Amino acid sequence: MTRIILLKRLRAFTEEVTADLIMPTRLQKGDTEQIFRPAKVYLMRLPDGTSATKKAPYVLHQVITGMDQQPQGQRVTSSAKVRSICCVYNDDEQEGGLMLLNLMERLRIAMLRQVVIGGQFTLDLEAGLETLVYPDDTAPYFVGEMISTWKLPPVEREVNL
Repeated sequence: MTRIILLKRLRAFTEEVTADLIMPTRLQKGDTEQIFRPAKVYLMRLPDGTSATKKAPYVLHQVITGMDQQPQGQRVTSSAKVRSICCVYNDDEQEGGLMLLNLMERLRIAMLRQVVIGGQFTLDLEAGLETLVYPDDTAPYFVGEMISTWKLPPVEREVNL
């Protein structure tokens, strides 16, 4: 359950730090005018397989690996690596690229400033915070990702060996 709680805390954190970043959405069938809103935040997957472009702007947080270890004579440590995919929409390619970078920078800087989220999850700065803006020509959609490693509260044993 700890990794699920981490994702939920990341969602709340992301919504808070990006709430005032209002971006355009793609016109959908039946829309009469452009809609602007902050990025929606999803966990593990988008609501359906065909929504990768329909849902923009969004941030998708996914736990991709986890590690529990106990080196000889030391306490148990737990961590999770999280992939955060950011996607925005804009008809103007330059503006779209800058909008993506703005969203990613807002999230990156907030993580580096706060370091601890939910009072129990710590960004592992030794592991680093990696960002990648996809260089592919996907206009009018612009996508990038961040990889972060989080230290989790360790699982306590019920029986000592």
